[in-house]
Amino acid sequence: MVRFQPKSLNDKQKIGLKDTFKSLFFIPRFFKEIWKTNKKLFLVSAFCRIIAALLPVVILWIGKIIIDEIIRITTTSQTDFDYLWKFVFIEFILIILSDLVSRAISLTDGVLGDQYNIQTSIQIIEKTNEIDISLLENSEFYDKLERARTQTMGRVDLMSNVLGQAQTTISIITLVIGLIYFEPYLIILLVLSIIPSFINEIRFSQQQYSLARSWTSERRELDYLRYIGANDKTAKEIKLFGLTDFIVERFGNLANKYFNLNKKLVIKRSAYGFLFNLLGSISYYAAYVFIIYRVLSGVITLGELTFLSGSFNRLMKSLQDFFSRFTRISESALYLKDYFDFIDIPCESKVKEDIPLPTKIQIGFEFKNVYFAYPESEQQILKDVNFTIKAGEKIAFVGQNGAGKTTLTKLLLRFYEPTSGEILLEGININKYNKKEYQAYFGVLFQDFFRYEFTVKENIAIGKIDEVNNQVRIEKAAQLSLADEVVSELTLGYEQQLGKRFVKGQELSGGQWQKIALARAYMKNAEVMILDEPTSALDAKAESEVFERFIHLIENKTSVIISHRFSTVRQADRIIVLADGKILEAGTHQELMNNKSLYAELFTLQAEGYQ
Repeated sequence: MVRFQPKSLNDKQKIGLKDTFKSLFFIPRFFKEIWKTNKKLFLVSAFCRIIAALLPVVILWIGKIIIDEIIRITTTSQTDFDYLWKFVFIEFILIILSDLVSRAISLTDGVLGDQYNIQTSIQIIEKTNEIDISLLENSEFYDKLERARTQTMGRVDLMSNVLGQAQTTISIITLVIGLIYFEPYLIILLVLSIIPSFINEIRFSQQQYSLARSWTSERRELDYLRYIGANDKTAKEIKLFGLTDFIVERFGNLANKYFNLNKKLVIKRSAYGFLFNLLGSISYYAAYVFIIYRVLSGVITLGELTFLSGSFNRLMKSLQDFFSRFTRISESALYLKDYFDFIDIPCESKVKEDIPLPTKIQIGFEFKNVYFAYPESEQQILKDVNFTIKAGEKIAFVGQNGAGKTTLTKLLLRFYEPTSGEILLEGININKYNKKEYQAYFGVLFQDFFRYEFTVKENIAIGKIDEVNNQVRIEKAAQLSLADEVVSELTLGYEQQLGKRFVKGQELSGGQWQKIALARAYMKNAEVMILDEPTSALDAKAESEVFERFIHLIENKTSVIISHRFSTVRQADRIIVLADGKILEAGTHQELMNNKSLYAELFTLQAEGYQ
């Protein structure tokens, strides 16, 4: 991992006011997704918010009537309290209704947010599956993926904030109408108290987002350092090599740099926020003094005083909430832009894919003048590669590390497209076949296979996941790969949870994991089999037995084997030797030994190691 050189916020890309407002255009699309998530719940939430928005001014107005009625009764010595008690009861009902509506809003927002959270997480997983693997190996893409993945709860909060903003807007309108009706001059004081605070908030929200966005890759590095510094899989090497101080120092330097930048921003935001809130408080009490003066002058009643002071106070808080929420919305909308930018990443170029795959391979594959370089790299990994894989042929790729063996299989599997040249199946460019159906043609075991922390049963069934409940097929695949020997040692058998991440999980050795992974290839029983170092973690006896069974499985099937063990390779029908991205030689084991070139040299060196 390249050592990170800390930078200041000024060295990073900043987000301006224009970017902030442009991001707000994603909100309608955002709500279309929420609407699709649960239409009925969305309508219930919207209706409750309308009621909640109207209740404050109604309650204040009822309070005004009650106060004026009390004064009227006390000044006229009346004994008829029916009118008074009627409005007290109405106010009581409205207070209960207000609490009920508030709880209904929290409930609907929570349920709707959880459902949307699930939906967006699924979309991110599905989108990641659609994207070309070359992007998955790109660090800038991973920054996009990280921002889209980690802001799930932020999108849920955005939903609540936007709906709350609509509710607050209705409340503000009703309260403003009430103020204008009695004292329109109060609106001027209100604007003076709020606008500066709003400008301050939106300015700092841009800077906060700029910092978070520009430090995405560094925060990923922090997560990585946390992982390797406190993980059962790395603990042995961390202790053995004494890496704790190195990791702590590296983590501390990077974390403190980010912390200091963030702290500086937060302190400035708080300081300016205090000054502008002070201005708001001065404006409020100036309005309050003005209202008291109007009461003492006999212009308005005591009930109207209660209504105006309550309305102004609530309106100021509503406006503060409005502008504060607006800054949160604009900040969240920037993250929302990251999410939609990720969802809108174009997938692989589509060729018209309507040619049906052959039920049985009759001719085979052909590589014609294939060149390949990884994206954003000028180094050619493969150079003018030409060869065929005949139907039913067992072919092996041999060569030193970096020769291009695994890259050939990735091209064959359509994980990458050749830089130039083409790959044919039955004489047709493989790009003309439906990609999903084409890839389903293959059963593959990679050298760097993933260790899924699922049950044994699920781990094996991954080879053909729609057969996860076919116990007979799962056990047969385990028997062929010798994974059944692993299962027999496990307390819960095929239901045993693997790995240490979850409760009652059990870790396996490298060889045991490889037998489980090999069972996946048997589980699929595909038309074409590819095994990349299939027995590298097995002992010699297990390797011999596994390969004997593998030979039986791939009888009359097209197969590709990559292995450094020549005892495995020599049993292939044909061996292709790669060097520096080119085919150096090809033939049977005996032909290549007679050729006395690279294959013979490597075979002899390995054979001498066993003598």
